[in-house]
Amino acid sequence: MSIALILIALSAVGALVLGMSARHGHKMKLEEWTVGGRGFGAILVFLLLAGEIYTTFTFLGASGYAYGLGAPAYYILAYGTLAYVISYFMLPPIWAYARRLNLVTQPDFFAAKFASPTLGVLVALVGVVALIPYLVLQFTGLGIIVEVASYGAIPKSIAVLLGAAVVSLYVIVSGVRGSAWTAVVKDILIILVAVFLGLYLPLHYQGGITAMFTALDHAKPGFLAFAATGKSLSWFISTVLLTALGFFMWPQSFAACYTARHADVFRKNAIVLPLYQLVLLFIFFVGFSAALVVPGLHGSASNMALLKVSVAAFPPVIVGIIGATGVLTALVPGSMIMMTAATLFSRNLVAAIRPGQSDDTTALIAKTLVPVVGVVAAYFAISGSSTIVALLLMGYSFVTQLFPSLICSLLRRNPATKEGAIAGIVVGVGTVVYFTLTSATIAKLLPGAPEIVRDLNVGTAALVLNILALVIVSGVTASRRAAVAAE
Repeated sequence: MSIALILIALSAVGALVLGMSARHGHKMKLEEWTVGGRGFGAILVFLLLAGEIYTTFTFLGASGYAYGLGAPAYYILAYGTLAYVISYFMLPPIWAYARRLNLVTQPDFFAAKFASPTLGVLVALVGVVALIPYLVLQFTGLGIIVEVASYGAIPKSIAVLLGAAVVSLYVIVSGVRGSAWTAVVKDILIILVAVFLGLYLPLHYQGGITAMFTALDHAKPGFLAFAATGKSLSWFISTVLLTALGFFMWPQSFAACYTARHADVFRKNAIVLPLYQLVLLFIFFVGFSAALVVPGLHGSASNMALLKVSVAAFPPVIVGIIGATGVLTALVPGSMIMMTAATLFSRNLVAAIRPGQSDDTTALIAKTLVPVVGVVAAYFAISGSSTIVALLLMGYSFVTQLFPSLICSLLRRNPATKEGAIAGIVVGVGTVVYFTLTSATIAKLLPGAPEIVRDLNVGTAALVLNILALVIVSGVTASRRAAVAAE
């Protein structure tokens, strides 16, 4: 057994032990299991939110996108920073309302704000559909990391199944506390590994970061600039907008906000977390360096750029440390996603069919569903072939459709009716489904439109239609209610 494989195995076992130990001294009732008893301070909330930033998407997807596409990868650095600015103003009122009503999930919030259980069910469905590809993303990354870092000793399929089992165990036992505890170790390792690789690889192979960019520009002219068509500036701006607005619309991120002890937690994190985004620069450097050292990776194979160049540059012990870090970048966010998806099923879908369901029953059903969610995601991770960034962008297009209704609900006088909110989300999600199933693009639908329009991210087009439906239906239903009230 190689030292790399031993280190990877130790990271998985360590995550399991740490995650299961997190429940010590706490009774895992529904509120404790899902939102940590609403008692997390700034550091734990920071780690939970950071856990959603530095995932296998960052570790493999960002480096793979930089490797394969160059400039378009810059969007990954930009959108998180904008999302944190939005969070400074948006999260405190969400937290206050959820605390006052003891809400547990994202659909709880929408159902309460609009006095519509139907809207709650719709939001739950959107959340579950978006979370599955996000979980598939984590397991896909996990499989790639373990297979490559173990030098092929453990196949992708076995790695995915073992990872799903580890996460299921500590989520069932410790809930959100298990995720927070393992995030501590994961975040320390990802920063150290990312900075080390981002500095060392360009220095080792190209003589430094400046020399790396010079060599890359010579080998691939225009690679570091946006294309005139396709992944152009129009695509970049619309994608940054889409992902920034959708950042906290992910059900697990939304619910993580409920764990805070007080509202100042979010304001403090909104100041610090943009700086944390700078770690991404070093991941980009890895991808750019790898484009010169291990060329020829195309499509989903570009996800392996970081690992391929690491295997070429380092002895097994260093590869093992990198692989162990990568395993944690999958397990920590994966645990939050599995717990959230299972809770949405139990509290907002099953309970809709069985009114009056107790919190204890809800918690029991959710814990039972955790491994089921894991198995479904593992199946798609083993059989699928989409690139990691493509999976994430598809999920973002779904969850961002919740943003217009959410913002309306936070205004002093909510201009949206429940019918308008439902119509907007249905139209937006329906548009995303159409684009996804047909592989259509705005360029194909509007071939005569200006390039700035044709290159827009399809998710933003869905968002525009969402807002139009929201405004029109809200206006009509509000007018009808006013007319009825006047009679």
